Amino acid sequence: MVVCDDRLTDCQYGALPVTGATLVVGVVGVVYLPYLLYPHPVGVKNQYTVSYCLPIAGLTWHKQLCNCLRHGTRCAGEVAAQADNHVCSVGVAYNARIGGVRMLDGDVTDSVEAQSLGLRPDHIHIYSASWGPDDDGRTVDGPATLARKAFYDGITKGRGGLGSIFVWASGNGGRDGDNCNCDGYTNSIYTLSISSSTENGNVPWYSESCSSTLATTYSSGSGGEKQIVTTDLRKDCTETHTGTSASAPLAAGLIALALQANPSMTWRDMQHIVVETAKPDNLNADHWTINGVGKKVSHSFGFGLMDASAMVAMARNWTTVPPQHICEIRSLDHNRIVPQNGKIIVPLYTDGCEGTVNHVKYLEHVQARITMTSTRRGEIQIFLTSPSLTRSTLLAKRTRDTSREGFNNWAFMTTHNWGEPAKGQWALEIENGASSCEYRSAHTTRSVSSAVLYWFGWLILLYY
Repeated sequence: MVVCDDRLTDCQYGALPVTGATLVVGVVGVVYLPYLLYPHPVGVKNQYTVSYCLPIAGLTWHKQLCNCLRHGTRCAGEVAAQADNHVCSVGVAYNARIGGVRMLDGDVTDSVEAQSLGLRPDHIHIYSASWGPDDDGRTVDGPATLARKAFYDGITKGRGGLGSIFVWASGNGGRDGDNCNCDGYTNSIYTLSISSSTENGNVPWYSESCSSTLATTYSSGSGGEKQIVTTDLRKDCTETHTGTSASAPLAAGLIALALQANPSMTWRDMQHIVVETAKPDNLNADHWTINGVGKKVSHSFGFGLMDASAMVAMARNWTTVPPQHICEIRSLDHNRIVPQNGKIIVPLYTDGCEGTVNHVKYLEHVQARITMTSTRRGEIQIFLTSPSLTRSTLLAKRTRDTSREGFNNWAFMTTHNWGEPAKGQWALEIENGASSCEYRSAHTTRSVSSAVLYWFGWLILLYY
């Protein structure tokens, strides 16, 4: 742990005997690599390892520095800026090495994403990403076929089979009423979705609320609240790094510290460590709830602020969790009508696949896969209630979303049932606002002229 005065001139190191040494963090985004590969007066002295730095898809280097390159450069400094640089801030894991993957300043295709997320998984331990679909309150998008395979290959083959760690910023669409469950990257079970808190513990104006957020780190807030200090272009130092883009790299650095304490942890172990050590205290939100096993959780903050000291302490004595089980339950209740300004509640009982190799006794992630179409997608709200009566908002209204496309087998994910028993009665609740809707499945297409919604059914996936 590092403690500095307000001017960053007097820093004390070593409160934790971990510094990120031996770890490689890949910052996936826009990083000016030639600049970073040289000794750097603001904190990247010999930290950037050429072996893991490259532009994807044949992109050429910019001949001149442009502001478009500062985003990943700032994120990299948060992770591994050197100690005692006397110019700028120190990185959370200041002895970690950084690999920059430049992939956002060209055409970003499924192939480009897959190459970026699957770059050197035998050497890169943690991938930090502060990008995703447009945070405009109306987009629903996520990884396509190749990128999904890259995620799966990462968690099954990365780090010698222990699994690559994917850290993702939850998104900055709060002002536009966006919901991070409509972002298939941060909504994935394979990523640690990280949100932001202001220095005073408030929900930032840009923050997106959703049930897939796992935890939080500090970032910028409103006027008068501090922003993030980190390295910048042109050998400079900035005090104005902002948004969840700044939160995810801090989380990546904290994870590097925990992995140094126990390199044998799997990708799922790390998510357990984050959940068990996150601190909800002093975070101000009006929708904190306590789940069925006593864990406090929020749609804005997940399980709370990440705690470096607690993570390292727990990692040292951590026992690896059993192999992942996936229990799939398909509802037989389908083709229901959701009237205008009305709702339906569809129950689904499960024994958690008891008596099979897929038995899930206690929960990690829960997904509800749903297909529906609507003449105004933003009017739909979806809630999931567990047997322990924990109610997750899978989708809130998005007033800017006027799309008629609806959702096509979209996996809405919640972390709020972490540790709860899987067995019992689940309930899916769908609310339909003032819109006319159509529900499609592989077998039927039903159209309605009045403002009602048809739906075919739903599938729930329980993970442990």
